[in-house]
Amino acid sequence: MKTYRIYINDNTLLITNKSWSQTEPVEHLEENGFNFETFYEGLNKFSAKQYELVTDDPKSLFQQIKGGLTVIKAAGGLVMNAKDEYLFIFRNKKWDLPKGKVEKGEGLKEAGKREVEEECGVKILTNDEKLCKTYHIYEMGTKLVLKRTNWYKMTVKGSPKLIPQKEEGITKAEWLAASDLKPVLKNTYPSIVDVLKAGKLIKEKSTKEKTKLP
Repeated sequence: MKTYRIYINDNTLLITNKSWSQTEPVEHLEENGFNFETFYEGLNKFSAKQYELVTDDPKSLFQQIKGGLTVIKAAGGLVMNAKDEYLFIFRNKKWDLPKGKVEKGEGLKEAGKREVEEECGVKILTNDEKLCKTYHIYEMGTKLVLKRTNWYKMTVKGSPKLIPQKEEGITKAEWLAASDLKPVLKNTYPSIVDVLKAGKLIKEKSTKEKTKLP
């Protein structure tokens, strides 16, 4: 199954070649005549609905939608210390992972490493494995932006003190064990749940158990 999962506030648009089997209600969209701008304008920004667009060629349809948006590349990290704890930040009243925009002439892995080091005051030891990509759409002035974020698995030496970058709106940074993520999961973004699943910190539910896609 090939699926693109695009987040728009708390709404989710799934572009897939096979319908998801689940008990949570999903609104099915017709591929013929689908116009993303019209879909976006009719979207309730304060809802948390899931929409599914089934197509034989998800990549082509995704590229078509992407072509009408301003694309911003970003990168971030799921960082583990020597105690098998993970680095989380608290920003804009939600738990998050360190990330930021890629600068001109900068590689994605390099950008992810730099952003983590700047936002949390740590030195990254390894940055070898890409975990996943996430897609998030938001408004920036008069533009509609698609932020594509590459996420990488990173490590640090020991368990260094964290220094949150307050000028970036980060009020705290903490090391948390995988067993202590309940408060995070109650107050984070759906895209961050995707990263945690890719990093195997939380398990993907089976089809029978699945009641809600991230």
